[in-house]
Amino acid sequence: MTTISLNPGVKTVAVPADRDGQRLDNFLLGQLKGAPRSLIYKIIRDGQVRIDGKRAKPDSRLTAGAQVRIPPVKIEQADPNRAPPKGMLERLAASIVFEDKALLVLNKPSGIATHGGSGVSFGVIEGLRALRPGEPLELVHRLDRDTSGVLVLAKKRSALLQLQALMREQDEDEGPEKQYLALLVGKMPSGTMTVQAPLQKSVLQGGERMVRVDPKGKPSVSHFTLLERRGGHSFCKVRIETGRTHQIRVHAAHIGHPVAGDDKYGDKEANRKLAAQFGLKRLFLHAASMQFALDEGRAPYTLNAPLAPELNEVLNRLAGE
Repeated sequence: MTTISLNPGVKTVAVPADRDGQRLDNFLLGQLKGAPRSLIYKIIRDGQVRIDGKRAKPDSRLTAGAQVRIPPVKIEQADPNRAPPKGMLERLAASIVFEDKALLVLNKPSGIATHGGSGVSFGVIEGLRALRPGEPLELVHRLDRDTSGVLVLAKKRSALLQLQALMREQDEDEGPEKQYLALLVGKMPSGTMTVQAPLQKSVLQGGERMVRVDPKGKPSVSHFTLLERRGGHSFCKVRIETGRTHQIRVHAAHIGHPVAGDDKYGDKEANRKLAAQFGLKRLFLHAASMQFALDEGRAPYTLNAPLAPELNEVLNRLAGE
């Protein structure tokens, strides 16, 4: 590893037309190749990045023609000849559940980050680009590192822009319909429980993201439907109307039924027992399906990812209780 300076001086970049609507943090990741996300957040938080002369937030949306001030930064440059591990590439190749001319869809394994950064050398996007050199691939959305399930990548710029627009419309209940499967600690009531609790995100010094329920946060809505109770815990379907960071995990903890295996917002004692007695070694949260339509509704998609075998095994063991 060697330290290099990217962009030896401050520069101002005009936002291209095809980046209209993109988040500031994602735009900067493209401008500062190899910079970890934690560094991107730091320079934004410190006010070193400006949009048309004004301070901004990581999730600020850009408009075509806007002037973005980008400071010089120093990063640790990885060996350009280093490639993602072979085992990781094999897992990603085996995880592809759908592909056409516009999209590539994974059943993302738990434990693999969506992208590199913050101490992670390689994520899904780096691995797929190594598998498909020269093929244009862009992340449409993200999943937490420990969450498995449907992860969509665009193979065409037109598909990416359409899906990003749909994601922005999710708050108006017009975006993709996303459903998750989760094991919640304790006994949830029968039927569906709707949680409407605003969420506030903060980024710690090391780049770690933490989210809490806060009246000053962004409106957030999750619907938890009990499917069955097993071993004193609740296997649920979760539908989200908004797509906030860690939304399901924080909402579940907020109602007193955290996601099993959640080491950030969860119940440590329950997690310990679930690991020791039933073999749960990961977060029990799975993005099971996503529905949307491209080309003004002419191209509908229903994308599904089966529950990971290790999670099915936990459910089977719980059923014996």
